Amino acid sequence: MHARRVCCAVLVLVLGALAACSSGKPSPSPAAGTVRFAAYDFSENQVLVAVYAEAARRAGVPVQVQSGVATREVLEPALEQGQVDVVVDYLGTATAFVRRAAPEAQNTPEQLRAQLAEALAPRGIGVLAAAPAEDQNGFAVTTTFAAKHGVGRLSELGPLASGLVFGGPPECAQRPLCLPGLEQVYGLRFKEVRSVSSRQATVEALISGQIDVGMLETTDARRFSAPILVLIDDLGLQPHENVVPLVRADVLDRWGGRLREALDGASARLTTQELVALNRAVEVDGLTPAQAARQWWARQ
Repeated sequence: MHARRVCCAVLVLVLGALAACSSGKPSPSPAAGTVRFAAYDFSENQVLVAVYAEAARRAGVPVQVQSGVATREVLEPALEQGQVDVVVDYLGTATAFVRRAAPEAQNTPEQLRAQLAEALAPRGIGVLAAAPAEDQNGFAVTTTFAAKHGVGRLSELGPLASGLVFGGPPECAQRPLCLPGLEQVYGLRFKEVRSVSSRQATVEALISGQIDVGMLETTDARRFSAPILVLIDDLGLQPHENVVPLVRADVLDRWGGRLREALDGASARLTTQELVALNRAVEVDGLTPAQAARQWWARQ
């Protein structure tokens, strides 16, 4: 009960924050009919929300973007309660969260989308077309560590885990596809688990030796330039994680086919390679998510 009260208190605080922009300056209340997009608290999702919001904007739909608001544990209830209208999610993780159980890794994206749609329909949320772009949880080590210990697969960490330090986002400890999954599927129990504030901080902690294993998204552009290796998920813990917009059903009804077609059109164009390029534009080149999204759309 105590944990539930804390979660509710956090939800109230974050829902209040939805009335302010991510810079901390107050933003005006959205006009009637404005579609409110909200992003999770990590860079890639903020980029994705900017891409989909720009698609709606180009279709003549008024939008308001709240970037980096909170974790899924807060934004999914906010979506159900009508505090936000659109969240861009990932099929496997969203399905695991809503159904409170990790999906079967062999499920196809079509099966996962059907399961997610079935679970969210009674809550007034529509699941739109999933993009080809896919981003799974990845678990990385430095190339030096990999060479020293001869590891390239997650299962090869088994004999080493009890002496290793793991780093990841705070919610990793509760997510079935993160630490609990590593324990259940791979039997990995680390000597120490550290909470890391961001994916960039995870890369830095790996390179500096503060942690031995870190959680990174498989589309994180930094992993292609830093001396790190994402280990192969050889026992199939991670399900398909295609990018998918979740939209309140009443908002879809209000805008007829215009909003759905705009967001589906964005999904159809978004490949994994394109997502890595978008991440690179923000993580490496220093663009804001909105700038990266506009630049991406200009090339389409």
